[in-house]
Amino acid sequence: MTLLLDPPAWPAHGTVWSHLVSDTSLHELRSFARAQGVGDRAFDLDHYDVPAERYEALVAAGAVPVSGGELSRRLAGSVLRVPGRERRRASRDALLARWSALWGPGGTAVHDVGRDLVDRWREPHRVYHSRLHLADSLDALDLLVADGAPGSRWHAATALWFHDAVHDGEAGRDEERSAALVGTLLGPLAGHARRAGTGEPLTGHDVDEVARLVLVTTAHDPAPSDASGALVSDADLAVLGADPGRYARYAAQVRAEYGHVPDDAFRAGRAAVLDQLAGLPHLYRSPAAVSRWAAAAGRNLRTERAALRP
Repeated sequence: MTLLLDPPAWPAHGTVWSHLVSDTSLHELRSFARAQGVGDRAFDLDHYDVPAERYEALVAAGAVPVSGGELSRRLAGSVLRVPGRERRRASRDALLARWSALWGPGGTAVHDVGRDLVDRWREPHRVYHSRLHLADSLDALDLLVADGAPGSRWHAATALWFHDAVHDGEAGRDEERSAALVGTLLGPLAGHARRAGTGEPLTGHDVDEVARLVLVTTAHDPAPSDASGALVSDADLAVLGADPGRYARYAAQVRAEYGHVPDDAFRAGRAAVLDQLAGLPHLYRSPAAVSRWAAAAGRNLRTERAALRP
């Protein structure tokens, strides 16, 4: 395990800060930080911000002191770095702008729901299921729609906002709670808020449809006739068809998010997830997604599955 720490040099909030990173394993980085009492709130996508008073203790615990330039080079050369362009499109302001674009002019209630959702996606225990994944899935949906994939973009986009809004690491239950949250947050807006584009008022049917689409992400097995379900499922799984480096970062993020799970148990559980995905009759349902991601996804899943074998 190699953990890198640059000198305190970044002023903010009345002190100066160091960056704690790993260029090989987010899991080891998070495990080390937690063992040293560095809270999850200090994690910022690919590094921890730690105040100057913690510097000596972290070095004594095993972090390797390096210059700021060396730390930046090592992180940039790894698959774990989150580039600035990804940070910007996953920022709170950028996401809130995307939420607002789904709605017509209205009161503050719609914006309050958006702020609630963004704050959920920014919860400190998340590593993969974070605001980056939300931005990625919305981008993937836009690509599918641009490629001519059928289905309701509005319902699919709104479902993606909710699909991991509750994420406690309980497969199945997380999706059920996220779907229930649709009714809690959007239900009171029915008859008042208006959907962008059509200008039509939000209806109870819209709320029910969004909740249904959230549940599609439980098994990623929408019915052949479910075009909107295919949009949601395909956008959620788009990362599987990423380039090898981006996929490696995704796999590292998943491992870190389940850092409390011992290695043997994680390998078994993760292998079961990969086998379930590989066993789907069709990983992607829309022709647009198949064309864009299916071949790369197959290679990525086989590579990760082989790496999980003891």
